[in-house]
Amino acid sequence: MMQQLYPSQHILRVTTIAALLVILMPLHVLADAVTDWNQRAGDIVVDANIGPLPAERALAIVQAAVYEAVNAITQRYPISDTNLQAAPGASVDAAVAAANHAALSALIPHQQTEIDSAYQVAMADIADGESKNRGIAVGKAAVAAILALRNQDGTTVQESYRPYTSAGVYVPTVIPEAPQWMSRKPWLMSSPAQFRPAPPPELSSELWVRDYNEVKVLGHKNSTQRNAEQTEIARFWEEVMPPIYHGIVRSVANQPDREITQNARLFAAVTQASDDGLIAVFDAKYHYGFWRPVTAIRNGDIDGNDATERDASWIPFIDTPMHPEYPCAHCIVSAAVGTVLQADIGNGRTPRLTTTSRAAGGVARHWTNLDDFMQEVANARIYDGVHYRNSGNIGSDMGKQIARLAAKKYLMEK
Repeated sequence: MMQQLYPSQHILRVTTIAALLVILMPLHVLADAVTDWNQRAGDIVVDANIGPLPAERALAIVQAAVYEAVNAITQRYPISDTNLQAAPGASVDAAVAAANHAALSALIPHQQTEIDSAYQVAMADIADGESKNRGIAVGKAAVAAILALRNQDGTTVQESYRPYTSAGVYVPTVIPEAPQWMSRKPWLMSSPAQFRPAPPPELSSELWVRDYNEVKVLGHKNSTQRNAEQTEIARFWEEVMPPIYHGIVRSVANQPDREITQNARLFAAVTQASDDGLIAVFDAKYHYGFWRPVTAIRNGDIDGNDATERDASWIPFIDTPMHPEYPCAHCIVSAAVGTVLQADIGNGRTPRLTTTSRAAGGVARHWTNLDDFMQEVANARIYDGVHYRNSGNIGSDMGKQIARLAAKKYLMEK
């Protein structure tokens, strides 16, 4: 027999069910098409296993095309020099989906099944008609325009790294990562070397002694002086793929009253600053060729400094990346992202910033201040045992300078 509900009980049950539905509702429903697709594209690029540098380039191309397509429809900001025609009335959601689909298909075709699946799901939610068709056309045109600008950006330059050795003497035979990356055409900088820093510290300097001994203690795999929180931070920022930063950007983009073109512009600015950051940092890395802590500490007796004692079996907390140490790449990217976000927020309140790390098993970290986030990344690379503090400071300064170029290009007009 069905239980009889009094009106007050009925209201209570309906209210409870509604509350549960809100709790169980996927978080991304609050996102617009730009932020939703940013997460999808990030997942697709990570699944493609193309490495962090090609992934950064791919996502910069995707987000540049998305912005051009959205802005051609909304016309919120001046049309760029891509010659894309204004398209009022076209479906923004269709344009965003089509731009992501076309760009990802061109850049990582071996992920076509995953790309097509995401596209079909997105398009199924958009009503058929002229607006949808026009949106698709705008998205495809935007990708064609951006690819025309970036197809000859130097990515295909043949790697030709020459190992340092003497004839007949063995050296490790793994070729370092992406020495050709410094030959790429930047999005924002006038050249890869525009912000090339001064040389790393002299080995006779007090700065070198400070940095050497700090990373020797805190970055050792079995350090007894690195505390539990520092170890957690180190593991979190072992992640090197760009989506770890995009979660923080979405924390801003998903705030109430954000307009979709504003978000598209923000992601374009962030990804171009990040991509240029990697071009700049690899230019400096291969220009200076400075040794990593694992090399320096195992050779502490040959640097001519009595204050840097050798540890013959020292190993870092994480595996050392296969490229020169100076400056810190994570630091340049985090500072570029953080500084672009600061320019976008302006005098507004910084929301709670959140992102997750695959390297740490999908755990999340949170910040309420962009400076704290940027500093944590620099600290993490010391706790990881792969960078010196000065290298983090220099990388951060470079990232901030590049971010100012992105802000000038995209964020001067609110």
